[in-house]
Amino acid sequence: MRITRVLGATLLALGLAAGPAAADSSPSPSASDDGKAPTQAGTSFRTAAEIEQGQRATASGSTGDYLYWSFPADTGQRPTVEATVKLPDTHGSQTWQLDVYDGLRRRQSCQYGATTRTAAQGASSVELACVLRTVRGWSEPWADDPLPGTYYVRLTVVDLGASDLGQPVGAEVRVGSKDIGGAAAVDGSLGKPLVPGIAVKADADEDGSKTAVLSSFGSDDGWSSGWWSDRWVWTAIGGVLAALAGIGGYALTRGSGRPAGVPPQA
Repeated sequence: MRITRVLGATLLALGLAAGPAAADSSPSPSASDDGKAPTQAGTSFRTAAEIEQGQRATASGSTGDYLYWSFPADTGQRPTVEATVKLPDTHGSQTWQLDVYDGLRRRQSCQYGATTRTAAQGASSVELACVLRTVRGWSEPWADDPLPGTYYVRLTVVDLGASDLGQPVGAEVRVGSKDIGGAAAVDGSLGKPLVPGIAVKADADEDGSKTAVLSSFGSDDGWSSGWWSDRWVWTAIGGVLAALAGIGGYALTRGSGRPAGVPPQA
């Protein structure tokens, strides 16, 4: 009974201690001030329109254009990019494609989502989506893992008839993310997030002519790459539970210390 009470009290204390950590790892609402979202898209990586997670950006263009946006993503987040293309009233069959690149302009694969879809003749719109892998705080140089920093979205048509080239279209892009937390944490951290222009600005800072900055639209609290994650909390809880289980097993199996029927020694 004493062991049962000790186990119950310990589990209750661990539950109270882990409560804030679990709450911290839950998805936090992103800013969704569409009034500040861009209404035009860039035409290249350098001119990509900057958007924040939670915003809904719009743009007008023509079939055959390359439309670019960029957004920040930090460690532990799983970004989701959704795009809707509003097509003209009359058109033939068209195939649109959504691509996502990291700060090194490496095309990132999607866990799931339709990144290439064909709109049938006369369709009013086509929708595409890409759910990226969880952003990691560190990676091997040879790996292609998503790292914290700037990500680029490119939207374009890849197959259409010659008569449809140059017709006006409207595009709408939405970016969000889910905070995965310690479930996808890895040891190590990235020295600086992958953001455009950081190498040039860092070199210029050596002679004192310019100040090195990370990004003009990064997180307000800075980038979270570092050694801490909620994985440490659950690792500690597992260690304590294993120790308690060992103590309880020993108490249940050791008995009274003297076999039955053996008289005590004089």
